[in-house]
Amino acid sequence: MEKIGIIDLGSNSARLVIVELFGEGHFMVVDELKESVRLGQDMERDGFLKPQRVAETIKTLKMFKKLCDASRVDRIVAVATAAVRRAKNQRSFLDEIQATCGIKVKVLSEEEEATLVYRGVINSMDIPKGIILEIGGGSTKIVYYNRRNMLNFVTLPFGAVTLTDLFKDDGLSPEQQAEKVEEFFTEQLSQIGWLSEVEPDVQMIGVGGSFRNLFKISKLVRKYPLDTVHNYNLPVEDFESIYDMIKVLDIDKKRKIRGISTARADILPAAFAIIKSFVHYMHFEAFTIGGSGLREGIMFNQALPTTLEKPITDILSYSLNCLVEYYQCDRSHVEHVVNLAVQLFKQLRVLHKFPRQYLKILKVAATLHDCGTRVKFYNHQMHSCYMILNSTLYGITHREIVLAAFVAGCHKKEDINAADWAKYKDIVQEDDLDAVKKLGVMLRIAESLDRSSSGTVKGINCDVLGDSVIMKTEVDGDASLEIRDAMSANAEFRKSFRKNLEIL
Repeated sequence: MEKIGIIDLGSNSARLVIVELFGEGHFMVVDELKESVRLGQDMERDGFLKPQRVAETIKTLKMFKKLCDASRVDRIVAVATAAVRRAKNQRSFLDEIQATCGIKVKVLSEEEEATLVYRGVINSMDIPKGIILEIGGGSTKIVYYNRRNMLNFVTLPFGAVTLTDLFKDDGLSPEQQAEKVEEFFTEQLSQIGWLSEVEPDVQMIGVGGSFRNLFKISKLVRKYPLDTVHNYNLPVEDFESIYDMIKVLDIDKKRKIRGISTARADILPAAFAIIKSFVHYMHFEAFTIGGSGLREGIMFNQALPTTLEKPITDILSYSLNCLVEYYQCDRSHVEHVVNLAVQLFKQLRVLHKFPRQYLKILKVAATLHDCGTRVKFYNHQMHSCYMILNSTLYGITHREIVLAAFVAGCHKKEDINAADWAKYKDIVQEDDLDAVKKLGVMLRIAESLDRSSSGTVKGINCDVLGDSVIMKTEVDGDASLEIRDAMSANAEFRKSFRKNLEIL
């Protein structure tokens, strides 16, 4: 196991994430520290990083180094983006960091930065064709990809901080400033020739701190039950209502709005103006917010160097394997239960008639059904449910996460708390509860058929005869424990499938 510190020195904020690398190419964030340093502020006049901003940044980096030392970090990977890239006093700034903090900072080129953002997205989102909008403090990146290949990118030399500075001294009202940013950004977009070649069915993905802040506001407005920014879908209509509310307020009123970061309140209208301009120019009706960007791109490259050449092919499986390793689940038992659950799903398709997407939900639940034992064995299905709802899962929608969590949560007994289920009424569909109960019974039987974690039951063949399902097991050894345990699910099976269960 190796522990690394990743420092992202942006134009608006400096962020440290401490990451554990473990297993075969897996990682987990174990600590984080963020400071608003505004390194890129007031640079537009002469191109120099200002002494006050430099001093604040050095102070922040010393704190980062202290935390890395205390956390026994093995090495630090530090990168700087737009503000440092453009600074005329870049060399003296980097030398001062090296001398005072002992940290060597790599200044990313525009292409390196765009590529890392792309890798953070493509290795964590199952969106085959997308256009990424990443809003930084001093630059805005647009990356277009198709079939998991980066086709085009552009880095515009202004972001939320620089555009706020550019239009703040014109005696304009907050709303007029935001409209000026929209006009300015739309004009810049019109000069990017390849945007007109983007295919119409492409999906927009928003990345960066401003999009994360947008999620927090939208979550409060919608009373959204999941605290998961990654893969959050937002209709443009809902975004515009938030933007219209915020852009007319002065700074003091903005800071009082729940969900808005006080350190970001003054630059948020400019960031939202960029989003408004982009979605209108590209005619998007909705977009997805991604929780993975530049820093995650670095994490993937460090943990799994093959991502330098090509993306992860099966994002969800990679994500699940990472959690199995991290939660120290019994891998052989997990794999066997998943295999038996898949067999049951296919053998009972004549009864449940679920489309293939439900098999993904069952696989997630089967893979993580026992992770709750890391909290406590008794009623561990409840802890597994919570952990699935709150774990970092890639390549899966929010609805699928909720359904998988509840399937895992009822794999020991069918009971589903009505109040808990009602929390997710705006995410799940009307007939999902019945599906969860049926998948939960399948998972319970699959786990029972590996009760001794010895792989005794190799396969299952089901025959539906009248009012019964005859389940014939293929075994290697004595499977009496497994069959007896699986038969305890007979009552729940009858309730869900309206058939009696016999296991031979």
